[in-house]
Amino acid sequence: MLVIVSDLHLNDKTTGSPLNRGAFQIFAERLHETAVRASWRADGGYRPIEQLDLVLLGDVLDLTGTTHWASEDVRPWNDASAPRVADAVASIVDDVLAQNRDACEVLRAISTDGAIRIPAATQDGQPAYDAEGVPVAVRTVYMVGNHDWLLHLPGPRYDTIRQKVTHHLGLANIYNAPFPHDPYESDELLAMMRKHRVFARHGDIFDPINFSEDRDNASLGDAIVIELLTRFNLVIEQHFGAELPQPVLNGLRELDHIRPILLAPVWIEGLLERSNVKPAARKEIKRTWDRLADEFLQLSLVQDQDSWSPFDIVDGLERALKFSKRLSLGWAGKVTSWLNSLRGSKSGSYFQHALAEQDFRNRRARNIVYGHTHHAEAIPLDASYADGYVLNQMYFNSGTWRRVLDQTRWMSSEHEFIPTESLSILSFFYGDERGGRPFETWTGMLATVGDSATHRVDAGRTPPASEQPLSPSRVRVRAPHLRRSSAPTRPATREIY
Repeated sequence: MLVIVSDLHLNDKTTGSPLNRGAFQIFAERLHETAVRASWRADGGYRPIEQLDLVLLGDVLDLTGTTHWASEDVRPWNDASAPRVADAVASIVDDVLAQNRDACEVLRAISTDGAIRIPAATQDGQPAYDAEGVPVAVRTVYMVGNHDWLLHLPGPRYDTIRQKVTHHLGLANIYNAPFPHDPYESDELLAMMRKHRVFARHGDIFDPINFSEDRDNASLGDAIVIELLTRFNLVIEQHFGAELPQPVLNGLRELDHIRPILLAPVWIEGLLERSNVKPAARKEIKRTWDRLADEFLQLSLVQDQDSWSPFDIVDGLERALKFSKRLSLGWAGKVTSWLNSLRGSKSGSYFQHALAEQDFRNRRARNIVYGHTHHAEAIPLDASYADGYVLNQMYFNSGTWRRVLDQTRWMSSEHEFIPTESLSILSFFYGDERGGRPFETWTGMLATVGDSATHRVDAGRTPPASEQPLSPSRVRVRAPHLRRSSAPTRPATREIY
């Protein structure tokens, strides 16, 4: 059995709160339940699985979403081999592991302490629920994404950092080698995926904002998080903290949860619209954001992207990020459309990239898996038939384990977002496991409470429909589409409450 999760974003709590231990306890329980179900075979018998492979598909530790970088004059896009950069990464990793000790203990116990124990089998092929459970060997492999790419850097300093991560998470990775970003970087990882007929990658390579053709280099996304989102919060709290309502300050700390991240100014606009912040302060806050955006756009990391490219990345970022460049109507919609075109997609889904994967085209993989977008998906790609064999191929996105703020769809000019907290797990089965079924997905979504979800100082926008008279439905009323049984029915003898 192969299980894939991604985008946990465990951070040092300086820019937001990561998941608590409860989410990881739920994960351990789901692993146990899925392992038991996988032990039921296609012939109807029960035979315990012996091994479970767990892939952490990138952005597990969040090494950019921290105030640590903003408090020093060193950045991850400086010379990564420089001792100061490695020292900063080591310090951030230590803080992340310390702040998420309980979560790390759950993950480590799964891999090293035999925490996943399932019933043994009786002689007649049934679960022996009354006997002591047998442990399932769990092999956990860490792949990097765009928020933890620093664990992909070579060198003895980073080997020491990886050794800590390997120990705390109970990983099977070789710590004195870069954690893989591509499956082809690890023979063992590639063999694991091939065994289950799965091909998985984080998916950041399809996002020019978060990938710069080399995973050993920083991306524009790193600079956006560090130089714009994090610095903006620090500046606002320092200069406006005493006069801004606490719900507004809390809302600004949610910036890194916006998806896509370039809609952060839209979120700020909404916060200011529904608060009682004085107009002068609102203008100054927007000017502060634009000033930091200008400083971000002047970074050499950003200017190096300015070329003849038809996508005009730098110009597009300026239009997307600055209040002074915003359009009067449809700002958010145009930003999203531009970003999707930049990623080679008509929508936010990456399934079109899955169609180009070599392992999909040569039918080596039944399932293509990406992470990165934070939106769990399951999309059919192809159903082919050859030599008496049917091959159904699917695309999956592994979603996220963090809070996501999504813009509402009612009006394109609306600045409202709804926050939810998600937990997504993908499971793929080998041979006759799970009765011969090839996969199982599980996604939980929990509504968020608190100031960012419920607080509103102003009266809010009156829905246009509330001012319109009710009109009769134009839908033709027809007979029920389910034929009523001709069998006689007994009259009801009790009331239904």
